[in-house]
Amino acid sequence: MKKNILLIISGGIAAFKALEFIRLLRTQGMNVKCILTKGGEQFITPLSVQTLSGQEVYQDLFALTQISEIEHITLSRQADMVIIYPASADLIAKMATGLADDLASALLLATLPTTPVFVAPAMNVQMWENAVTQENIQKLKQRDIVFVGPDQGDMACGEYGFGRLVAPETMINQVKHYFTATKPLSGKTALVTAGPTYEPIDPVRFLGNYSSGRQGYAIAEELHDAGAQVTLISGPVSLLPPQNIRLISVQTAQEMLDACLSNIPVDIAVMTAAVADWRVKNISNKKIKKTGDAQTPTFDLITNPDILATIAQKNINRPKLVIGFAAETNDLLDNADAKRKRKNCDWIVVNDVSPDTKIMGGVENEVTILSSSDKQHFKRADKREIGRLLTKEIIKFFNH
Repeated sequence: MKKNILLIISGGIAAFKALEFIRLLRTQGMNVKCILTKGGEQFITPLSVQTLSGQEVYQDLFALTQISEIEHITLSRQADMVIIYPASADLIAKMATGLADDLASALLLATLPTTPVFVAPAMNVQMWENAVTQENIQKLKQRDIVFVGPDQGDMACGEYGFGRLVAPETMINQVKHYFTATKPLSGKTALVTAGPTYEPIDPVRFLGNYSSGRQGYAIAEELHDAGAQVTLISGPVSLLPPQNIRLISVQTAQEMLDACLSNIPVDIAVMTAAVADWRVKNISNKKIKKTGDAQTPTFDLITNPDILATIAQKNINRPKLVIGFAAETNDLLDNADAKRKRKNCDWIVVNDVSPDTKIMGGVENEVTILSSSDKQHFKRADKREIGRLLTKEIIKFFNH
């Protein structure tokens, strides 16, 4: 169960239990990154947390993990789940009101709405029963925040009642149940293409494009998390291979088509790759040299195979749902819908890749899904979020 867990440890005597909880998460094969609040640091040390998690401990809102990455944004985007264990009344109040005056609260405010957040409260019984605390909890539950506990029992202050932090074993069982629960796409198979294709000119040059592959990789990961068995066919990218997903790396459009044909039938085909439309007819087996007179070489180009149309128009083994992508710079909806009809795909996902949008090769996307009967727009968001929203639409398709 290789998941990325972001654990926030807030203040309270129960913070010592977080150390055992980290150990249990690690025994489940989970990658654990920890934020230790100033209150939490009064009860356990950063060194203890770092030793058990095997990761750097984050504490400062204004620290940078990399020169170009803001910590609370980067950490929230990398997490498959955010867990607050223990959660103080103060941190719960910040979450409910949207305060962001430290790293933990800023991160929680920046967390995507589709990322699960589990909260394990720990506080004095009177603080727990206070109407303000209960109002804050109700607000958060309405935002799909999951509360685990608290338990009833003796407290460090000598009082008795609800407010005890749930045991690490109870919390780990909740996390395991979430990740192993029945997935809506269980039993479905999916094929995803991603990234650019490189069409060689000579041994060192090629025709290509700026696609990073991020959107295709995000969709593959979201389909996998929803229970689908995913094969990802990727052109050349600099991304890490996704975990538990079969990855086939290719270079050219013909290689990508061959890989697609070798991996159908499937239930779902999401053709995200930015496939080069043309290739050089006669590829030089030697580097083309610049001559003394600086004569510019010319190339005969031929059309590459149409992967989307080939998959969508197959009479045998056609996927139940074929989704194409259209990267456009003008007349987005008209061009995309014409492509949908021409290619015979069920849906087409169109985005604006004009230079000023910084979408192609970037970390965000803004798309519209077109079908024969519907149009749905997803506003600009992280590509992982776009992948989640698209996966939700795929789940609805198979539930009808």
